[in-house]
Amino acid sequence: MTGAKNMILVLDIGNTNITIGIYKGKKLLFVSRIATDRTYMEDQYAIELREILSLYGISADDISGVAVSSVVPSVNRPILNAIRKFMNAEVICVGPKTKTGITIDDQRAETIGADLLVGCVAAANMFSGPCIVLDMGTATTFMVIDEDRHLLGGAIAPGVGVSLDALTGRTEQLPSVSLEAPKHMIGRNTDECMRSGLIDGAACMIDGMCDRMEHELGKECNVVATGGLVGEIVRQCRRKIIHCDTLLLEGLRLIYEMNHT
Repeated sequence: MTGAKNMILVLDIGNTNITIGIYKGKKLLFVSRIATDRTYMEDQYAIELREILSLYGISADDISGVAVSSVVPSVNRPILNAIRKFMNAEVICVGPKTKTGITIDDQRAETIGADLLVGCVAAANMFSGPCIVLDMGTATTFMVIDEDRHLLGGAIAPGVGVSLDALTGRTEQLPSVSLEAPKHMIGRNTDECMRSGLIDGAACMIDGMCDRMEHELGKECNVVATGGLVGEIVRQCRRKIIHCDTLLLEGLRLIYEMNHT
């Protein structure tokens, strides 16, 4: 797979995982993940990144640029130092000063998470009208963009995994369960009851939140969803939701194109 130096490395650093992708032009060649480890030093991250690239037949010399978004400030320095240690590539970190093509009010620009912003960039490129960007990870987030690519705001709720941890951690008799949709909305046993509450409950919340956001806007919105738990839940939703696993990686690619020198 090695060749001319024309590939882009994109990394989305989340609280649980670091999602890694390589683009050649607009084509995503592969997606991989490593655990977000706050104890890792830069050499450890350098080894992991180099091994993943090698696994897919890519060398550091193939990479011409890197785009990074992060919601874990404590790992930013070791990750960036690791990249610079074995790559001679332009590195762009998403922040308040980054060009995105999205309009954000000045008073909110510093508070918008990089992952939320990156997802909005990708969604704005997908749709010409207003849209709701749903990201289901540690938290469940809703971000709303109007037809002029103005980021209006959104909502943040606990993620399904966090809800499960809280439920089992604060009760003595409720077991941990797999996060799969149950066959029945009305659970027949404790396991089904919990999965109904978690999965179907999250789907109802998403339907209801999107309905109310559309009502407040006075307009119908496209809805695009991403995140590790989104597949099982979106299937339970009544409204049409586009599922895009690579939304954040695509947003990082677009941001790199807007900002690289």
